[in-house]
Amino acid sequence: MAIPAPSSRSLAVVARVQAALSAPGTPFAVTETPQGRRYANGPAVLRDVLEATRAHGDRPFLVLGENVYSYAEHYAAAAALAHRCLDRYGLRPGDRVAIAMRNLPEWQVAFWAAQLAGLIAVPLNAWWSGEELGYALDDCAPRLIVADLERVERIGPWLAARGADRPWLLTVGVTAAPVPGTERFERLPAPADGMPAPEVVISPEDDATIMYTSGTTGRPKGVAATQAAWCAATMSPRFFAATAVLTAGRQLTQATPQTTLLTFPFFHVAAFTTLFSLMASGSAAVLLRKWDPAVALELIARHEVTTYVGVPTTALGLLDAADGAQAALPSLTMISTGGAAAPPELSRRIARRFAGRVEARNGYGLTETCGGVIANVGTRYLEYPGSIGRPSPALAVRIADPSGAALPEGEVGELRLRGQAVFRGYWNNPQATAEAFADGWFRTGDLACVRDGEIYIVDRIKDLVIRGGENVYCVEVEGVLHDHPDVADAAVLGVPHPALGEEVAAVVLLRPGASADAQALRAHVAGHLAAFKVPAHVVFRTGPLPRNATGKLLKRDLRTEIAAELA
Repeated sequence: MAIPAPSSRSLAVVARVQAALSAPGTPFAVTETPQGRRYANGPAVLRDVLEATRAHGDRPFLVLGENVYSYAEHYAAAAALAHRCLDRYGLRPGDRVAIAMRNLPEWQVAFWAAQLAGLIAVPLNAWWSGEELGYALDDCAPRLIVADLERVERIGPWLAARGADRPWLLTVGVTAAPVPGTERFERLPAPADGMPAPEVVISPEDDATIMYTSGTTGRPKGVAATQAAWCAATMSPRFFAATAVLTAGRQLTQATPQTTLLTFPFFHVAAFTTLFSLMASGSAAVLLRKWDPAVALELIARHEVTTYVGVPTTALGLLDAADGAQAALPSLTMISTGGAAAPPELSRRIARRFAGRVEARNGYGLTETCGGVIANVGTRYLEYPGSIGRPSPALAVRIADPSGAALPEGEVGELRLRGQAVFRGYWNNPQATAEAFADGWFRTGDLACVRDGEIYIVDRIKDLVIRGGENVYCVEVEGVLHDHPDVADAAVLGVPHPALGEEVAAVVLLRPGASADAQALRAHVAGHLAAFKVPAHVVFRTGPLPRNATGKLLKRDLRTEIAAELA
């Protein structure tokens, strides 16, 4: 994979700023422990994070439609529900609270109530079917489920099968109790003025969450993360935000609260990365019921949104909609993406569309790292959009060969991580946990290399195509295809070949009215990459490429389609 030589000047600025931010005695200083690097001055448990938001008082926190929920209202509701979990529902520290609903304010109340009560929050994918939800509920065995109408309907058979042994159910937007032991969120007593959180002993090593992986390669696994891991996750976005401010020549004292259009689903770790940053600065999150680019444009204009946050697919959709509507979006200052690999063209397109006024930002994180732990910010992202940037201070990075040995700079190997934000293991799955770690390092499954401290993701190990002994990194070819003006979306994967072992195939979605054919796209790739990387097959799709709820391509589905197409 061709990687441009870093600009020594801009790279030196970033390195110098980040070294100063994480020096001893600073807010982002770290200490070395037997378990890896840890922040020396960060919060100890998530309860500390929520308590700090009380200083924001009546500032807006969550905005949905005409309803605005202040930080004070959110804290009061979370504290009241935490008491109810312990006193009414009889939950005890360590019990699980499953949350299954759309991006509603009650979602955040339920999550933070669990943290105040010393419970384990279990965010469930709101797009899952009843069968998928039932699988996760069986796995985590919650004592309380908080769900909206759609999810209540989907888990109805699961609840009925439990009989009297079912957990408590707290509903949102449901008018009738579906089963005994149900309460309605709307009927809960109003929070008492000044009610403190329950007095519960919470340890940094206690589990805070179980978050299920997206399940693109099999049954979802429950990622169990501790309070300490999540507290590290609250520090990383603040560190990267400070990096962006200082490298732009501004002062941290000039930073003001922002208004962010948050399109990540709350059950995804990228949403937490965004919310933690907002909660630290007293900023507001504007929510929308489901992704709609036209609605997104309207919300940006109405609320004078300064930051757009979402997966690369929705960011591209927003740009398409803005171009079609000739929307100026004068309040917008940043478009930040995560959750899936961003095509290099995205940052360049943002720069062109807004004449350099809007900053592009991209990050890397996994469910197993509690969200974003590596980021490329400021002008560095525009200069080197193929880089995911530099790691947060409490994260150690190793590029390893198959034996686990560290590889020298510039060589491609598996990205392995170690540090405070890394999860402790998979819930009820010791075998998967053992396979995920090697000598204390978490095996991400991503192929990467490091140059001058910056990390470049090359591909997923399982997506690597080996064509006649030559490695073809799908992400690289996808990036070149995305650069073609007629291409709206693209996926590259390997298909069997009797002599070569595998050859390269591309599935392409063209923009409306585009006329590029397979020959033109192959010629475009050939103009940028070696001949062995040029797709032997180009299959055109008339509808969106299959992706999961967090924007990741479902290549197993595409392999089935291509096999049928090429048969």
